[in-house]
Amino acid sequence: MQPRLSFITLGVADLDRSKRFYSDVLGWKPFQDNGGIVMYKLNGMILSLYPQHELMADAQVADDAKGARFTLAQCLRSPEEVDACFAQLKKHHVTITKMPEKVFWGGYSGYFADPDGHLWEIAHNPFLELDPSGNVMGMATA
Repeated sequence: MQPRLSFITLGVADLDRSKRFYSDVLGWKPFQDNGGIVMYKLNGMILSLYPQHELMADAQVADDAKGARFTLAQCLRSPEEVDACFAQLKKHHVTITKMPEKVFWGGYSGYFADPDGHLWEIAHNPFLELDPSGNVMGMATA
């Protein structure tokens, strides 16, 4: 199997509410919105929002709110960019679970939650090399 990721699908309680969050608060534009699923093209992959109960039915698992806990992360170019992002999130009254701070691994990061509690980390990782579009190219060289 090739080491790549094409889609991240988040099961959401209220599709319209989640679409408003990702579109209005984060400023992302859907490239597909057929009323049953909303898709955002990211840098080389798709983030889709899909009703939780339909996602569980499609995967043939119980809709019992159990499952793996994980975070989604976006790396920015500097701690100042991270702070500016959090300032914007605060203006929209987004649930911030951890304000940005220097972290044990040498970077700078904080966390926020979307309306369904999916956690997003916004970080500056000084060890990553990013291209002009923000894609991870590899580890930065000294």
